[in-house]
Amino acid sequence: MFPLRDHNPSGRTPYITYALIALNILIFLSYLPLFNDPRALNQFFYDWAMIPAFVRQNGEYYTLVTSMFLHGGWMHIGGNMLFLWIFGDNLEDEMGHIPYSLFYLACGVGAGLAHYISAPASPVPTVGASGAIAGVMGGYLLLFPKARVDVLIILVVFFRILSIPAWGVLAVWFAMQIFGSFNSDPTGGGVAYWAHSGGFVIGALLCLPLFLRLGGTTFWQRTHGHPPHPEATYSLSRTRIPIVKRTTRRGPWNTRS
Repeated sequence: MFPLRDHNPSGRTPYITYALIALNILIFLSYLPLFNDPRALNQFFYDWAMIPAFVRQNGEYYTLVTSMFLHGGWMHIGGNMLFLWIFGDNLEDEMGHIPYSLFYLACGVGAGLAHYISAPASPVPTVGASGAIAGVMGGYLLLFPKARVDVLIILVVFFRILSIPAWGVLAVWFAMQIFGSFNSDPTGGGVAYWAHSGGFVIGALLCLPLFLRLGGTTFWQRTHGHPPHPEATYSLSRTRIPIVKRTTRRGPWNTRS
């Protein structure tokens, strides 16, 4: 399942979301040449990534922030920025620019602490904006549970785009993180599931005051869980490439069936 876009347009320009995406990309490009030198890249991550053992021993709490803007490759940053682009603008619209930026940072720091608590002695560097973005997703679920999200479904050779309510997409994603949290070793490399799970819960909790200020469950009742404005519509047009019918031509050869 790969979310592609939602049908939930924002009412104002999401300057902070755009700035976060641009900042993450610029920082990634700034150390991209280090990927050709594994030793230099490792040293860079040891200086700026969040390493639980160093946080405990050396008090390197600043890495809870710096690690949020580092990524381990093109797929890593591409996936994170796609999720931030889909879900971030609507929370910024509801919260306002400055509160949203503080919310994003708080979710990222909280997600880092969740990972630290799960493995305080781990020497493995942790990087990525996914903890903060998980918080954005948690807040989105609370405010817009029935906003439609277009998802690319890939099953071996089956490809299809389906429009699914946000609660279905985000609930499946969160369930996968919980499953991974209890079925993987946080001291090893790979996905920091506890950061994802923790960030999602923290985001929902931090968004709760806004949800209550909007009316709580009555906010849902007024819109039946949908965004409180007309949803965006997208149309898929058929290709204009002509289809050439396949013909069977006999030639001077024998075939076996």
